[in-house]
Amino acid sequence: MARYICTVCGYEYNEEDGDADNDILEGTLFEDLPAEWTCPMCGVGKEDFEKDFDEEEDDDEE
Repeated sequence: MARYICTVCGYEYNEEDGDADNDILEGTLFEDLPAEWTCPMCGVGKEDFEKDFDEEEDDDEE
């Protein structure tokens, strides 16, 4: 599972954790988030998030 980081405020969406405050279940892939989902911290849309490739590299090493 991956993490996505808001380029505006730095909030991290972790697919493993989901977003319980906004009724997004654990294990929900970023691409499967509703189109209207916004950053819980600053309110920008999904288009302002970038995949955390450092996290992916760490997973490959395990």
